Amino acid sequence: MTTSKRDYYEVLGAARDATPEDLKKAFRKQALKYHPDRNKAPEAAEQFKEVNEAYQVLSDPKRKAQYDQFGHAGVNGQEGRGFDGFEGFGGFGDIFDSFFGGATGQTPDRGADLEFQIKVSFRDAAFGVARELELNRMERCDRCDGKRAEPGTDIIECPTCHGEGKVRRTQRTFFGQFQQVTACPTCNGQGQQVKTACKQCSGRGTERKSRKIEVQVPAGVEHGTRLLIHGEGESVGQGNRNGDLYVHIGVERDRVFARKGNDVLMTAEVNMAMAALGGIINVETLDGSADLDIKRGTQSGSITRIKDAGIPHMGVTGRRGDQLVELKVVTPKDLSAEQTQLFQQLAESFGLERVSDNSGNGGLFDRFKDAFRGDGE
Repeated sequence: MTTSKRDYYEVLGAARDATPEDLKKAFRKQALKYHPDRNKAPEAAEQFKEVNEAYQVLSDPKRKAQYDQFGHAGVNGQEGRGFDGFEGFGGFGDIFDSFFGGATGQTPDRGADLEFQIKVSFRDAAFGVARELELNRMERCDRCDGKRAEPGTDIIECPTCHGEGKVRRTQRTFFGQFQQVTACPTCNGQGQQVKTACKQCSGRGTERKSRKIEVQVPAGVEHGTRLLIHGEGESVGQGNRNGDLYVHIGVERDRVFARKGNDVLMTAEVNMAMAALGGIINVETLDGSADLDIKRGTQSGSITRIKDAGIPHMGVTGRRGDQLVELKVVTPKDLSAEQTQLFQQLAESFGLERVSDNSGNGGLFDRFKDAFRGDGE
């Protein structure tokens, strides 16, 4: 009795309007799921064949069109052309890196990377700062120098891998014969065996230690920057290099300044009389304080630029952004009797009606009835 085949789209888990890229992704997912070296279920090999057959048909535009119109009858006699369906995946090994890779189970040739987070002030981020970090990491044992053996005792070649640290296992599948390389189970990939384990590290070659190191945060660093410091990660013992240290920088907010690129932003208040007549105010900068010229007739929201008073460009000596100062014209709330009289005279000089309040504050006005006319005539 003939068993009817499942729909190819169902086999791949793809929609009928799937793009070629979608089909490729679906095939990769199903191939990894059912490959016999990863899936030990008895039916895995047959399911993998079915996945491959479905992809071979649907990845070929002509055969796909026949299948879409006539179903399996449209491609009878054309299935099962081997494994040419792996084209476009970068080769057979690209799909099965996760279980056929040459590094499977091998001892790493470098230590693990470490990550550390620090916070710096806005101004320290601008000009750079040195920070001391305390790391808790695996380091090479200083008693055996990572050799794992008690000093003065013998180290012999591993009898299983003969010093290679790797063993090869040949495996037969329905694809053919494959050779898998794994770490030697006897010496854990070291290639050597020790007769007497180091007393300090118990034969591991490494021990956990607390270590303080100084890290230089560069000038101009931004919030979220990740610094890479080579060789300050963990050790895996003799003959292998240390991992790296990644330092994540967080920059705290400043009470005065904000940052936009390499420019510094701030707001400064200007008395309305000075805004009208012009003058000089003193503003804070990253370098201290500076005098800022206020032009006559300055409007609220105007922006004045102080050249080269911003954030240094990281890694570029002598180059800085600017400081942008937004001017906020402030209207006084409390006026003396003399100031009130002067403002009333000013209002009348602009042709505006005097408007008094009922507060008994010497005729203080809190609004102008009409808008300013003309250009200050």
